[in-house]
Amino acid sequence: MNTPEVKTVVVFPGQGSQEKGMGRDVAERFTEAMDLWKQAEKAADAPLREIYWDGTDQDMARTRYLQPAMTATTLSLWIVGHQRLRADCLAGHSLGEFAALAAARILEIPDVLELTALRGRLMDEAGSAQGGKMAAVLKLSRNLVQEIIDAARGESGQELRIANDNSPGQFVISGTAELVEQATSLVKERKGRAVPLAVSGAFHSSLMAEPAREFAGVLKKMDWRSPRIPLYFNVTARPESDPARIQTLVAEQMTSSVLWTQSVLAQWQDGARNWVELGPKGVLTRLINAILADKTDSWESKSISGLEQLDTLPPSSE
Repeated sequence: MNTPEVKTVVVFPGQGSQEKGMGRDVAERFTEAMDLWKQAEKAADAPLREIYWDGTDQDMARTRYLQPAMTATTLSLWIVGHQRLRADCLAGHSLGEFAALAAARILEIPDVLELTALRGRLMDEAGSAQGGKMAAVLKLSRNLVQEIIDAARGESGQELRIANDNSPGQFVISGTAELVEQATSLVKERKGRAVPLAVSGAFHSSLMAEPAREFAGVLKKMDWRSPRIPLYFNVTARPESDPARIQTLVAEQMTSSVLWTQSVLAQWQDGARNWVELGPKGVLTRLINAILADKTDSWESKSISGLEQLDTLPPSSE
């Protein structure tokens, strides 16, 4: 009897994983990584290296700067390390899905940098105009979080939803400021914990519909290809090979929930037992550990955030 092949998933983080100095050590050693930062700066029309290597936490939290900067950071790690990394499939959390699109060769890197700069600007502007909020909800089940959302929403007609299904016991809600605040009070009543997020708007909700329409128009102009490495998408938690369908999923992502728990469980079901996160802080590694905590089979997850971890990888055979 043949033993099923164990698969490795490379994952890319999104907003919330930023930290001062991210990507600097890799860029200062590898010319191709530094060039990536310069491309991102041109796309964003902003001094991203100055902001993220020497700037303030407040500036680093700005969506319009963060999206292209995080993409430059994670793609630098991929470019430098991918020949020494096994990658049977890919995934990215929210913004991280765009780095995964480049890694899978669905889109070229310059196009991905242009898209993340545009996405960051559109989402930042929409958030400033609409004033929506997001909050992390901890220590409650998904069903209970949904009950709280339904109770807060009532007959108001206002938007409130689970934006991120991050792991069992960790969800992010997104919607109008009024309803997020109401839901936060209900979370506390149910003995959960609610943490307001320092973001500029209600991402992954219908409040992003206007920028999503503009973004979808730009996506139609890109050259979409079939993935060279299977990629699990946030909207469906499944891989997709048809370029037209991929374009649709990416367009829907801005207003749809991030099904991260479901994506990791689907990867497990498909034979994944190793996960490698490329990016600072190890946020996705911790989420994966929580999602797979009840699995009895052997599995491993690790984070590669910079040169120290890259240097531990085995040399390329090429």
